[in-house]
Amino acid sequence: MKPAHVLVALPLLLAGSVPARSQGLKPTSDSRQWSERPVAPIHTVSQALDFWITATEHTVVAAADAMPAEKYAFIPTAGTFTGVRTFGQQVKHLAANNYRMAAYILGRTPTADQKAETGPDTVQSKTQIVDYVKGSFVALHEAVAAITDGNMLTPIADPPSVRQPTRLQLAVDAVAHSYDHYGQMVEYLRMNDIIPPASR
Repeated sequence: MKPAHVLVALPLLLAGSVPARSQGLKPTSDSRQWSERPVAPIHTVSQALDFWITATEHTVVAAADAMPAEKYAFIPTAGTFTGVRTFGQQVKHLAANNYRMAAYILGRTPTADQKAETGPDTVQSKTQIVDYVKGSFVALHEAVAAITDGNMLTPIADPPSVRQPTRLQLAVDAVAHSYDHYGQMVEYLRMNDIIPPASR
C-alpha cells in the first residue's frame, strides 16, 4: 500500500474499529492487563484517539518500569549497533516526540530538546526518565482532548512537516512512533532476560 493511501486508510480504520473494540476492553488497575469489562462507547474523534493514547501509555510505561535502573545505559553489543540509543535514551526520545506532537496539536512551540527529540539533559536517572515519559502521555491526553471533528483535518499554522499538517496526523504519529520505539525497548528487555510486561 502506498504511503498516501495509508494516511487515508488509517483514520478511517481508527474511526471504524476503535468504538467496537473499546466497548469491551478497559484498562485494569494493573497497567499490563486489559479486561473484558463494559466501558462507555466512543462518540468523538477525541475519545477514539485517547483510547489509543491510553493503550500506548500503559504498554510503554510498563516496559520502561520493567528495566532495572542499572540497565538504563544498556546498548546491544552482539551485531552492528554502533551509535544506537541506550534503553534510557530510547524512552527519552519517545517521550520527547510525544511532547513535540502534543505541542504542535495545541498550537504551541516545542522546546529545543523536544524538537531535537532528545529530551532534557537534566533527565538522566530511571526515575526521572519514567516520570518524563509519564508526563509526555499527560501532554498527549491534553492535546487529543482538543481535537474535534471540525479541526482534526484543518492544517495547523506551523506544522513540523509538510506531510503532516493536521492534528489527526500528529496524534496518529505519536502512537505509531511510540510503538516503533516500544519494539526496540522490548528487544532490549529480552536481551537482558526480562519478559516485557505485556507478554507475561
